[in-house]
Amino acid sequence: MSTPKKYMQIFNVMYKHYGPQHWWPGETPFEIMLGAVLTQNTSWTNVEKAIQHLKINEALDPKVIMDTHHKRLASWLRPVGYFNVKATRLKSYCQWYLASGQFEQLDRLDTPELRRALLSVKGVGPETADDILLYAFSRPVFVIDAYTRRLFSRLGYINGEETYESLRATFEKKLQRQADQVQLFNEYHGLIVWHAKYFCKKRPICTGCCLRRQCHGANPV
Repeated sequence: MSTPKKYMQIFNVMYKHYGPQHWWPGETPFEIMLGAVLTQNTSWTNVEKAIQHLKINEALDPKVIMDTHHKRLASWLRPVGYFNVKATRLKSYCQWYLASGQFEQLDRLDTPELRRALLSVKGVGPETADDILLYAFSRPVFVIDAYTRRLFSRLGYINGEETYESLRATFEKKLQRQADQVQLFNEYHGLIVWHAKYFCKKRPICTGCCLRRQCHGANPV
């Protein structure tokens, strides 16, 4: 059974090897929120292109997005794919965000209440909600994504079939005694993303992997 110490060991190995990630990129909390919605089923490179289109058109604002015609907004979002769907989701999110009093009012909610509110928005699932909670609102929630499942399944810490909520609870419990959980969860998730993109791919590149010694996939028992 994996212990809290082992979870921190994985973090420490990656942090020493890669350094701080400064993730999630975004100049404002609202920009981070938009990125979290847009990154579903696409690469971050494509999200950056779409956000740049919004900036060029001075549309990085919830009211401007609401007032923009659907087809025009979708054209700005074309790089992320499913641009019509994502235009609808952005408008739904912005409608909720404005009605909820925007960042200042939402930030007054406790974390469970804010999470429930985010999950009530059409198109916002658990991973997107937790991205927003951690990176935009600086709340201590651990984001679970496909990279996390892949890496920790290969390490032998999980079987990969757990529900989102059970995995999130596992990570938060294992790391609950660590100081500054927001910063830790931020860096940990960023490191997982980096490592999985360049080494722990669907077809892993084990040569040069900093976690090779800990990995059951690379070193079957």
